[in-house]
Amino acid sequence: MEQSPNSAARRTEDIALDLLKFVAGHANLGRTAASSTPGFGLPSSAKPEDQVSGLLELYSRCREAVETPTAAPAKK
Repeated sequence: MEQSPNSAARRTEDIALDLLKFVAGHANLGRTAASSTPGFGLPSSAKPEDQVSGLLELYSRCREAVETPTAAPAKK
């Protein structure tokens, strides 16, 4: 089955979105800082607009990482 240019581009976007979800989930980005122990959580000083901007920036970096070919490591 051949892929059209649109389906190939969509696949790249899906991979970048999955990468964004992975990184954001492990870095606790886009979530409010709720700690069960007072004083030990991250301060929630970021405005929602700042969080959205950060997530969009991260998504663009994920797209760049997925779309940029990397050289294969040299075999020894």
